This record gives sequence, C-alpha cells and structure tokens, in this order.
Amino acid sequence: MHSTMNMIYWRSDRFWLGKLLEHPEIMTQGETLEELEENLRDAYLLMAMEDVPKSYETKKIAI
Repeated sequence: MHSTMNMIYWRSDRFWLGKLLEHPEIMTQGETLEELEENLRDAYLLMAMEDVPKSYETKKIAI
C-alpha cells in the first residue's frame, strides 16, 4: 500500500522547485519534474527516518 501526497511545484530560471503540501517544510529542486519528484521522496524519507535507529521494525496499524 502506497500513500500519496500533493506536490506543489513551479519552474524557476534553472530548475523545477517543489514542496509537499502536507509537509511544507520539505522543499527541494530538480532539473526535470521526474528528478524533482525523486528528490521530494528522498527528502521526505530522510525527514521521516530522522532519529530512527538502524535496527528498527515496522508494523501496519489501523488508524
């Protein structure tokens, strides 16, 4: 199961810039829209995994 988020993006003089609507503190850039999407995914995962030790476990829960 994959979750989705809303990407807000625009073109600057040199790059595509974007951020996640659900996490506006996450902003990045890319030379293409595909690269921008990849960079936003990477930035989100870095933020989500910050302070998580290397030996973590996962479990699906109902919310």
